[in-house]
Amino acid sequence: MADHVDRVLEQWHAERPDLDVSPMAVIGRLSRLGVLVDAELRRTFARHGLDHATFDVLATLRRTGPPYRLTPTELMRSAMVTSGAITQRLDKLEARGLVRRTPNEADGRGVRVELTDAGGELIDRALPDHVATEHRVLAALEDDEREDLAEMLRKLLESLGPA
Repeated sequence: MADHVDRVLEQWHAERPDLDVSPMAVIGRLSRLGVLVDAELRRTFARHGLDHATFDVLATLRRTGPPYRLTPTELMRSAMVTSGAITQRLDKLEARGLVRRTPNEADGRGVRVELTDAGGELIDRALPDHVATEHRVLAALEDDEREDLAEMLRKLLESLGPA
């Protein structure tokens, strides 16, 4: 069964037979898949009053284990965003009572970001729904296919540098 990417490849083969456009088979599908998966995740996050950025911060804090606390720099590295972006995220989460900033005992000038009880309860409610969405998105693949795909994607990511 042909998909949109197959049709694009056929068109390029006809128009530019001198070019090897085979990478478009992978990159095109990854791009289209990214858009579709992102839309599914956004719907899931919205049901919990979250977006991807706020989910990311809450999930990062939650998975670190007790006391569910990191420095803004540690959060920034985990989320791979700028310091300004993490500050903006934290301001919004703090205003909602989902995180709090506390003085860093090891460094009197710095702060740590801590998950509040409300933040922990929210991420604990949202996480099962998020995982169920991911299972649903991957339902067309058998378990061994998922494992193979995960390994291939890891290999590709590693080849492009630190992620």
